[in-house]
Order: sequence, then structure tokens, then C-alpha cells
Amino acid sequence: MNKVIVCGISNRAMKMYIEAILTYFKQNNRIVGLIDPDPRRVELCKEKYPELRNLPSGQPEAIDQMINELKPDILLVAGRDDTHVNYILKGLQHHLTVITEKPMVTNVKDVKKVIDAEAKSNGKVIVAFNYRYNPFHRKIKEMILEDKLGGITSIDLNWYIDTYHGASYFKRWNRRRDFSGGLSIHKSTHHFDLVNWWINQNPVEVFAFGALNYYGKDGELNPSQANHRYCGTCDEKSACQYYRRWTNRRNSFSVKDDHLSSNIEESAYTNYRPDACIFDHEIDIEDTYTATVKYDKGALLSYSVNFSTPYEGYRLAINGTKGRLETTEYHEPNRIAFPFPEQTIDYFPLFGSKEIIHVVQNEGGHGGGDPLLLEDLFLGVDPNRPYDILAGTHAGAYSIAVGEGVWRSVKENQPIRIHELLMNTSLAPY
Repeated sequence: MNKVIVCGISNRAMKMYIEAILTYFKQNNRIVGLIDPDPRRVELCKEKYPELRNLPSGQPEAIDQMINELKPDILLVAGRDDTHVNYILKGLQHHLTVITEKPMVTNVKDVKKVIDAEAKSNGKVIVAFNYRYNPFHRKIKEMILEDKLGGITSIDLNWYIDTYHGASYFKRWNRRRDFSGGLSIHKSTHHFDLVNWWINQNPVEVFAFGALNYYGKDGELNPSQANHRYCGTCDEKSACQYYRRWTNRRNSFSVKDDHLSSNIEESAYTNYRPDACIFDHEIDIEDTYTATVKYDKGALLSYSVNFSTPYEGYRLAINGTKGRLETTEYHEPNRIAFPFPEQTIDYFPLFGSKEIIHVVQNEGGHGGGDPLLLEDLFLGVDPNRPYDILAGTHAGAYSIAVGEGVWRSVKENQPIRIHELLMNTSLAPY
């Protein structure tokens, strides 16, 4: 029986992890404690899950005491991104397994702390990169392992985040780099990890351009230069096209997803409102990136992401010495206002005719990735899977290094060498 302390009682912690442990994995896993800086979050969690009502709980400062008293096997880290590092370091100090939401941490400085701590610990870090488990993403990995593409030479990945999902990052804490690392870390680590994992190459250099085009005080659709507005109390809502697009005439948000699962005008947590204005002056991150990444075995990645597009999804092409594959995903059909094709993988051998591959899908969040990730986390890695998929510290570190390289390149207008960011760690080649 694995004993688990949950660190950070976010909506994701409850809906993905706590609910799954209590429902599907309770034979082998038991939650023994809850930690969060906001006692109200803990209180609401216990109200939602009465099985936890008698559990010990505490604030982050109590973590040593709770570990010593409760003797957990696992720390499950799912709070705000900048809180991850302290929980991870405490878990490793006590030689525990630490399961952390992505991003592992928010900057390379903290990456170095985690790598050093893990090297001195009998514990380990697992990073919950659920996108790896998506059926299409697993199939792409399998095709590469089967040598369908040969040596990988270039990757084109263009990611689109729609005006609902994209705006949500600018309503919440994600909009501050000190909390999230910026979206090239908070969000794009998903994408960089996928590419790193698919091609089994390490990034060595990144160059990027980026900008804040849609949100912040200079956003073209900002109704005025007023500051510190909230959707729930704003008297300019009728002039805000983002607000009008996703609300009904009762001023209730008519679309829900796993990022904003309840009405954004309401928040039961202490000193937290997820409806801050997307045009606030404090926003200090970018909403648009293009980047080129060079890899140690010669592959080149051309990447872009935009956080305010008319629809959500991605376009991917991978080229190799033996062929090419392409796939396009249209995400969240209920938010797409036009007909779109079913996702397939199109394979083009270098000398041969095109093959269209239909992938068997499964239910669950993140395209069916979440349930399979949870099984690996709480039942043990699937012994029948012929390749590694569960991510650790090194995968987390490289994804963050590329993400930080992106925003640093934007700010400094120069290429960023990954080994210089990771200097004095086991990941630096020299």
C-alpha cells in the first residue's frame, strides 16, 4: 500500500489525482495527508471527498513534520507551478517518490536544485507528461521506433490555443512569469517534451521570437486602459469581445473545460479570483512564439504557438531519411464553428505511396492520455509496453531548458545554448 501526501490542492489535484486514487487505485494507494497554503482549499477538498474528512492537513511549513509522522511513500505535487520546487526538494530529502505535475519547476535555476537533490537521494522524481500517453502520440513514437522514418532530420510543430483556453491563462496566475515561468514553460514544456521523446535526441540550441500581441494593456481589443478589472464586477464586459464570445446573455460562461471548470466569476478560495482581466497591466509574459531548436543528433525543430486563435489544435510533420508523417488535430469540437476532418496520421515513405493510419482511441482527458498515465503512476508501469514513456527528472529538465531558452532568446535577441543553461549538472555535455 502506497501512502500519498497531496501537496497543492488545485482543481487538477482533485479531479485528476485524488478522485482517481479514491475510485480506481484505492487497493494499492491511500491518501494520508493534504498540504496547501490556503486552508479553505483543504476544507473544500474534504467537503467534496468525505472519505478524506479526518485526514491530517497543513500548510507548506508543516511538510517535514507531516512526512515524519505520516511516513508517506509518495508526494504528489499539483499546486501552482512555482511551489513545485520546494515540495520536490523536501520529498527527495526524505528519499520519497515525488510525482509532480508539469512543468517540473519554472526555471533552470530550480532544475539544477532538483537534479542535485535527486543525485543525493534514494528517492526519485516522476513528471506527469500526460501528452505522451495520447494514442496518436504513442503511435508516432512507435512508428519512429519501427524505423518508418529513418533518421529524423526535421520537425514542424504548430500549436494553436483558442480564444477561450488561451484567454484563461491570462485571467489567472499563469500570466506572471515568477509564478509560471511564462507560457513557453507552463504550456510549451508539453510540446518540447513530446518532440524530445519522439526523436530521442537532446536539444542543444534554441533561437526564438515572441511577443505579447493579444493580451495585456496594449491588446488591440482592450476596451480601455483601466487596470485591476475582474470579469465578475467589470462594467465594460459588453465591450470585451473575449467575454462576449464565450458567455450567454445571463453573463454565465457557457463553455467549460478542465482549465476553467466552473463559472469564472465565482471562486470559493481565499484571495484567489480566476477572472482577472486579460488586459491587466501586470501581465509580463508572451502570448505568441516562433522558435527553432537544434538537436544533438542533427534534427531541427521549427515550432510555433499562438494563444489566441479561432480554433484549437496542432499541425505536425516529422521528416526523416526514409519518409515523412503528418497529422492535424482539431481540439475541443464544441468550440469549433466549422466542419473539420477526423484526425489520422498520414505516412509518406520516401519512395512509395501515401498510407493513412487510423488510430484506436480511448476515453479520458488530454486525448485519452490521462487514464493511461494514472495507471502507470498508481499501478506500476505497464510491463507489456516495449518502450519507456514515464518521464523523469532529465525529461522535465530538458523541456524546461528549451522553454527558458525560448523566452530568454526573445528577450536577449540571440541564440541560447542549452548546455550553458544546464551548466554544472549531469545534463551538460562538458
